[in-house]
Amino acid sequence: MKSVFKLGIALAVVAATSSVTPAFARTLDANVPEDALEIMKRTQCGEADGVPAVYYWSGKVYSRVAGEPDRHLFNGEGMNIRQCVRVEDPKRGVGYRQVSREVMFYLDPETNEVLRTWDNPWSGETVNVMQIANDPVNGHPSYPYSADGKPYALPTMHRQGKWLFLPMEVPLFYHNVLAGDYQDYVGNKYHAMEIFDFAMLADEILDTKNPTAYPTISWVRISDWMPWMKMRGRQGQMVFNAMGAKLKSYDDLPKVIKDEIALNHPEYTAPPPGDDPRPNETTWTVFKEMIDAERAAKAEGK
Repeated sequence: MKSVFKLGIALAVVAATSSVTPAFARTLDANVPEDALEIMKRTQCGEADGVPAVYYWSGKVYSRVAGEPDRHLFNGEGMNIRQCVRVEDPKRGVGYRQVSREVMFYLDPETNEVLRTWDNPWSGETVNVMQIANDPVNGHPSYPYSADGKPYALPTMHRQGKWLFLPMEVPLFYHNVLAGDYQDYVGNKYHAMEIFDFAMLADEILDTKNPTAYPTISWVRISDWMPWMKMRGRQGQMVFNAMGAKLKSYDDLPKVIKDEIALNHPEYTAPPPGDDPRPNETTWTVFKEMIDAERAAKAEGK
């Protein structure tokens, strides 16, 4: 996600909030900034510092090109493993920072096997598939009050019976590391939108006797072609549509994800350290690093 799915960069954006867990059981009030932050913290991670939380999603990836029917290009299986750690600010209050890493694997739409190569139906070229593997995808420290004193709120959250719904749209438009230095004049900006729709049981997430909650999530991503597809500027977009949930443990992930992580991404069984200082990665930054390394190796071999 921008990674892909950004269930990545875009899920980290969602995580900008926090609070202290009360020492006694009570019902959280979303109109109170500290409680609203605690609700978001429970949605994203949980109560205890350093306790990993795992989100899983599964879905399909389509093309959208003007003048032709949409194509089902891939199936997708993904996960994000994260933790939230306590942070404090004398003016903004007690908050948390979320750190995470995420993967999403492109699967053959017929066999559901992890793809290593892909036959591009537009160019006729066979290209290597670069799976989404973003490490890290971290959030900024989050507090119940902003630097200018504005209280945190959850304006899109609403209740329907026993359910709480929290829809969030994340428009993305920023410098593309694969393009040149003149993007404000000729385009080629990174342009995408990620949509995260959380649904959770109100009694589970609002009652502080529960150390965390286990929401479901729907994720939609609309973006440019992945760079590894080698589309050479062809008009069109990708549409990702997936559903999933926060799991009780890493062991609850599907076998296809655990097998691929064990084979190629063993560090993804645990989140980054809480004080991780690294800049975030996206599909675009990871792809650039890979291409630059390949070119440097070729130059040395000449």
